[in-house]
Amino acid sequence: MEPFEGDKTCPIPEPMRNRLGTLLFLSGLFFLSFLARMIFAPLMPSLEEELGLTHSEAGTLFLMISIGFFLAQVNSGFISSRFEHRGALIVSALGVGAALLVFPFAHSLTGIRISLAVLGFAAGLHVPSALATITAMVSSQDWGKALGIHQTSPNLALVLAPLLVQALVGWFSWRGIIAWLGVVSLGVALAFIFLARCGNFTGQRPEPATVKRIAREPSVWLMVSLFAMAIGGSLGLYTMLPLFLVSERGFDPGWANTLLGLSRISGLVVVFIAGWATDRLGETRAIATVLFASGIAILLMACTTGAFLTVMIFVQPALAACYFAPGFSALSRIVPPRIRSLTASLVTPCGFLVGGGVVPAFLGYMGQGVSFSAGLFVLGSLMLTAPLLTRFLRFRQDGESGC
Repeated sequence: MEPFEGDKTCPIPEPMRNRLGTLLFLSGLFFLSFLARMIFAPLMPSLEEELGLTHSEAGTLFLMISIGFFLAQVNSGFISSRFEHRGALIVSALGVGAALLVFPFAHSLTGIRISLAVLGFAAGLHVPSALATITAMVSSQDWGKALGIHQTSPNLALVLAPLLVQALVGWFSWRGIIAWLGVVSLGVALAFIFLARCGNFTGQRPEPATVKRIAREPSVWLMVSLFAMAIGGSLGLYTMLPLFLVSERGFDPGWANTLLGLSRISGLVVVFIAGWATDRLGETRAIATVLFASGIAILLMACTTGAFLTVMIFVQPALAACYFAPGFSALSRIVPPRIRSLTASLVTPCGFLVGGGVVPAFLGYMGQGVSFSAGLFVLGSLMLTAPLLTRFLRFRQDGESGC
């Protein structure tokens, strides 16, 4: 691991292989913060049964996580500007573990909603500081690959969340599973505090003039729309897929969770391919292709059953996982280095609020009032507009590395 003193100021960008150890540590933190949020998807049928929730109420629980996530990211600049990106990463890691440990003591719907909002807030501090740290310490020609490695974390979490639930459900209640994950998260957070050496430079405080400058960039708002589509087609769909399969397609809950986990294994492989393709083909072409193809797959999920539906359950997440490497790389190229973390702290929470919060709530509402299939059809149709949006993206020509 790199010496601590070397990161007191903005690090000198290096080839990815020289920073691989630090990159893997950051990816581990991202994995746990993501798993903490996604573990509730395979647990949702149990929560619905015990708490007497409707599909619509279940969908709003993910909206609470998204609201907390949104509030954390838009305010993350205040923390990273005062305590450096390393401090923000530590607060995030400790906060996720603490929120999970407190969760089992919530016995009402209101208490659960508050706990999930706190969890979302803690998790939301990670991405802006991690993005700034990675793009500062890694040379720009390796951004696609480095961000691809970082993005294996959510894909691994999506794979393991339902499989862990299936493995632990015979031993623990859903509350016990959450508490167990909280203990693991706190342990890794403490290891990061004592072992990791990265992020010792300050972020950009969200000054009104800087925020106004970012808001005037049309490409920023285009990226918000693209991130909302990508997150809605991956996390938003993931959170409600078990309810769709169980209540509308007649799947056994255990089999639905098993399929949910196994279908995300492909993301562990394609994310590296996406990073490699981004560095060679360009961000706009990669983004347009994967979002359009993912939208087609969602439309097919909405109108098929049986074996073909099972095939789409595996194909769609493989396509969706390819977005985030080119997406974050594109986000890093539309603004100067010093405001990358601030831009990420504005764009990604807006995208997550819509894709990870509004989309599950919408799908739950449609599942309750019309059908999940109708909700999926609307979501897939919206994603088909991605190629048109990417045509209007504008990147900085210098491609600056560093802070």
